Amino acid sequence: MKPVIIGNAALYLGDCAEILPTLGKVDAVVTDPPYGIDVGNMAMGAGKKATSFEKFAWDESAPSEDEISQIINCAENAILWGGNYFAVKPSRCWLSWDKVQEFSGADFELAWTNLDKPSKAFRMSRVEAYGSVERLHPTQKPIALMKWCISFLPAAQTILDPFMGSGTTGVAAVQMGKRFIGIEREPKYFDIACKRIEDAQRQGDMFIGNAA
Repeated sequence: MKPVIIGNAALYLGDCAEILPTLGKVDAVVTDPPYGIDVGNMAMGAGKKATSFEKFAWDESAPSEDEISQIINCAENAILWGGNYFAVKPSRCWLSWDKVQEFSGADFELAWTNLDKPSKAFRMSRVEAYGSVERLHPTQKPIALMKWCISFLPAAQTILDPFMGSGTTGVAAVQMGKRFIGIEREPKYFDIACKRIEDAQRQGDMFIGNAA
């Protein structure tokens, strides 16, 4: 399967279980897989019907234990959001997104890593994260959060996200001058990711051109 090439990014439309074996080893994987906990319905509350946006294929099921192992083992370093939902090895370094404000949902989210570093926390309120940003995916993370994650991987030149969603990890990687490989099975979100990463690449090229 041929990827869509956008600058330093290679984007695949398809199932990561089929595409990952064709890629070989990469420097780092930074991803936020579906947890399979029916977030769409929980977010709506009792007596309310989820829309097609809230109850989409992203939350129908979680990757199997074998699939999670395959994802972790395809890279030297791994950062896995929602790691507390999966069977992963004990880790010294957990990353946390503290959402500051109390809410009906989780007050913070956790990412498992295989890094030999102290655990760290990123603090950004929901208002700061989403107040002026259009939500393009139900579990969309702030770009600043994903940049923070990638900052723990200074030696990594290529970042892989096998559950690309709307492409936030790719935008962060491109803005930080990294190569990016993204995989997304839903055409709707794949198209969104392509546009966002193309815009990020174009903005980077304009900055380089102006600096020259």
